[in-house]
Amino acid sequence: MTRAPSAAQRRVIDGADPVTGRVRGTEAQLAALLRRGLVFRHPRPPHAYFLTPAGHRIREAADAAPADAAPADGPVADPAAGAGVFAARAGGADEAAGAGPARAREVHSAWQGLLELRRMTNADGAADRPCGWERAHLVRAAALALEAAGHRPADGRADGYRVRATPQPEAVAVYAPDAQALADCAATLERAGWQPGEYTEPRTGTRYLLASPRRV
Repeated sequence: MTRAPSAAQRRVIDGADPVTGRVRGTEAQLAALLRRGLVFRHPRPPHAYFLTPAGHRIREAADAAPADAAPADGPVADPAAGAGVFAARAGGADEAAGAGPARAREVHSAWQGLLELRRMTNADGAADRPCGWERAHLVRAAALALEAAGHRPADGRADGYRVRATPQPEAVAVYAPDAQALADCAATLERAGWQPGEYTEPRTGTRYLLASPRRV
């Protein structure tokens, strides 16, 4: 848990670009938000600052709250996405359904943050293949790539993709409602730097993808 942002920090968060999440403020304000994981700094000039998923969530919560409500404390999300208040949807009946502009912005911000993490942590600065964080969070990383590309996750109301862990190292299983949806998921993962292959479960005959992060 962490204390709520100060009034000055809230003004910076509230003034962010609604799509890209770019923020502007004093160096002291931006440095404080960076330390708290609410913004990340682009590694290349002009080194602009952008909201992380946690920063977007704080701003959206303020928009939804009554005008006289005080901002509540909450966990700070992983700037790379997939932790804390943000979670990519892996698909399942227990996941919250729904979509809309707020979710789209959150997913967009998470994906952009992950691309920045690739640039900053891959030795050659490449953003076209997964980084160490993704290899340590395979299900969340693959699910984020699919959701960011517009694929619908399965939920309690409709079918969609499902990403599941497997006993194999650095591999996830991806299921989809039909052959075309499965092929579309494979194409998305390949563009996102994964190596997908299609297989059949021997006992059920169900087709699925086995996908691993590409190393080169």
